[in-house]
Amino acid sequence: MASKSSEGVTDLPRFFADLVRCETRLYNALNDRLREQHGIVTSQFEFLCYLRDHPGARVADVAAEFAIGVGATSKSFDRLEQRGWAVRQPNPSDRRSSLLSLTDDGRHLVDAAQRTFTQGLTELIGDTLDDPTVAAVAQALARLRSALEQRRLGMPTG
Repeated sequence: MASKSSEGVTDLPRFFADLVRCETRLYNALNDRLREQHGIVTSQFEFLCYLRDHPGARVADVAAEFAIGVGATSKSFDRLEQRGWAVRQPNPSDRRSSLLSLTDDGRHLVDAAQRTFTQGLTELIGDTLDDPTVAAVAQALARLRSALEQRRLGMPTG
């Protein structure tokens, strides 16, 4: 947990380290559960969720959401497509891009994986933090994310 110095100032480097280490440990723990129970990893789960919630998204939309390069996004989508979980369709308003969507198998997979993911988060976070604390942290992180996104900080350059 981030600590305060003797002057009462928050130790931001410590806050950053705690934030990143918590994210990494949560991500890895969920990754293990998803791989074991559904044969996917957390990044694939997140992609599938995004496509479920944003049918007809373009590769550029997905890349912007996850702050990753378009090339990496396209390759990740190719892997989902090869497994039969997603498809590309021609974009009628822009022939240079495709519209992405889930197949029926992809929808079934993401729905099943969602239950595993939510149960895992409940166990990993809910056993440690109460609801008001989770709500406060969620609000703070949403505010920070919004500020970073508005300033277009942390976006890939390529």
